[in-house]
Amino acid sequence: MNQFALLHIADSKYCYAMTKDEIVIRLRTSKEDDLKVVLIYGPKYEFQNKRYETSMEIKYEDKLYRYYEKKLKLSDLRLAYIFEIYENNKKYYFCEDGVVLDYDFENAFYNFYQMPYINEADRVKSVDWMQGAVFYQIFIDRFNMGNEKKDKSYIDMKWGDKPTPKNFAGGDLRGIIDKLDYLENLGITAIYLTPIFLSSSNHKYDIVDYKKIDPMFGNINDLKELVKKAHEKKIRIVLDAVFNHCSMNISQFQDVMENGKKSKYYDWFLIDGDYPDPKKGNYECFASCTYMPKFNTSNLQVQDFLLDIAVYWIRECDIDGWRLDVSDEVSHDFWRQFRKKVKAEKSECVIIGENWHDAYAYLKGDQYDSIMNYAFTKACLDYFAKDKLDAKGVANKLNEILTRNNSIINSMMLNLIDSHDTLRFFTEVKCNKKKQLCALALEAFFPGAVCVYYGTEICMEGGYDPDSRRCFDWNDKNWDKKFLKEFKKIMQLKKNEIIRLGTVKIYEKNSLLIVERAYKNQTMSLEINMNEQVINGVEPFNYRVLRKGDNNEKKVSCNYAC
Repeated sequence: MNQFALLHIADSKYCYAMTKDEIVIRLRTSKEDDLKVVLIYGPKYEFQNKRYETSMEIKYEDKLYRYYEKKLKLSDLRLAYIFEIYENNKKYYFCEDGVVLDYDFENAFYNFYQMPYINEADRVKSVDWMQGAVFYQIFIDRFNMGNEKKDKSYIDMKWGDKPTPKNFAGGDLRGIIDKLDYLENLGITAIYLTPIFLSSSNHKYDIVDYKKIDPMFGNINDLKELVKKAHEKKIRIVLDAVFNHCSMNISQFQDVMENGKKSKYYDWFLIDGDYPDPKKGNYECFASCTYMPKFNTSNLQVQDFLLDIAVYWIRECDIDGWRLDVSDEVSHDFWRQFRKKVKAEKSECVIIGENWHDAYAYLKGDQYDSIMNYAFTKACLDYFAKDKLDAKGVANKLNEILTRNNSIINSMMLNLIDSHDTLRFFTEVKCNKKKQLCALALEAFFPGAVCVYYGTEICMEGGYDPDSRRCFDWNDKNWDKKFLKEFKKIMQLKKNEIIRLGTVKIYEKNSLLIVERAYKNQTMSLEINMNEQVINGVEPFNYRVLRKGDNNEKKVSCNYAC
């Protein structure tokens, strides 16, 4: 037995409360070891004399490890436990002292693992509507222009022309309102908007005034109407919070530019010297963009300023969430305060971080609910577009991604295959519609929410920014209606409670990628074939969905062919 591979951490993703009296225990072992794992558990203060045993099952397998899990229903919320491990009929115990051949139960209080108490305030809470949500991300300037009477003098490109980094096409909030019926028909249940506040850019990530909607996009009444009409269709609205940095033209930074250290806003920013100098770049900023100075979010006044903005738009317009731009460069301390303010205002308001990497430190229930799951994006690219992973390799990778967090967080992850910050996935797969649909089907079956970048349903192409931000083509004569029909069918999968609420198992079989979801004696399985020959009835570069119920009958629900 490879003892170096064994891992368990109490009160973590390896031991967490699902509900007020249910707990999940997870143990990592080497994938090369053939083990039987038994969980020995009991009430913390009675463990010497009152113990129970239950077998643990393999839940995930990645490239190196196996992960055993067990869910327990507790009557006493104070739990003690150790692991009993069998290898070749030889018994070992695993506790806080590591692997031992014998275990002293009489003195177990020194070295058993424990969940001291399930405190409700510490438990990871679920935003239930995120389980099975279908998001539609809109880069507003390029989606649709609805207000034909507005000042159009800023528009400098013809709708449909390839954009440059600084082009304006004229899309606005009214244009989104006009297309709500279209989005509802697609199966969309949530809309994520890139920033809408006053800014000189087309992307609005350099904000001048956080309490004013940019006139290019509309005004507060347009946002209120959008939210109201979206809610009538059971569609949520999530806005983009740019709290890491701002525009250098924001009034507070301009005051510092003028008055230097004498400015009462000097400590709002991170400046090396008496005055900020954009030419020298002597202050912290986003990336190397000196026109976007970074906020000092450890400053109490900055915290109050930003927290007020977060609550303001919930109160004024009843928005349903915040996506947090460059969230991993803002302190944990700030996000903990942010969560308390937001959740106190609207408990079902979702908080989604833009963290491109493993974000476990932010996803323990005290900061974000979710992140944009770019690890999932990369796995899809390596499997469908780059041929870097085969079915077994991508199964390992997807399991590894799931083990980064607990299952509650996984059920709220924002899974995506592309966004305004990446190349279009359709371009990455060389405009292969079968591969595009297979990736979308995987996204639908994977635990969490789907996030579709606008135009995916009509096979929009695009290279890196700004080419990934092209205008939506509203001439439906140019659409592949067969593809669109299959797209809608995939989005409808998320409405099934088996996929929304069921357990997940991901593995490779006969060179097929298999994703199984199970719930209440029902299972749905996704089979993906990225090979050049038919395998078990699945066509090359295609997918199939099977459903199995109590009557043990299987039914093919999808098998797309161009």
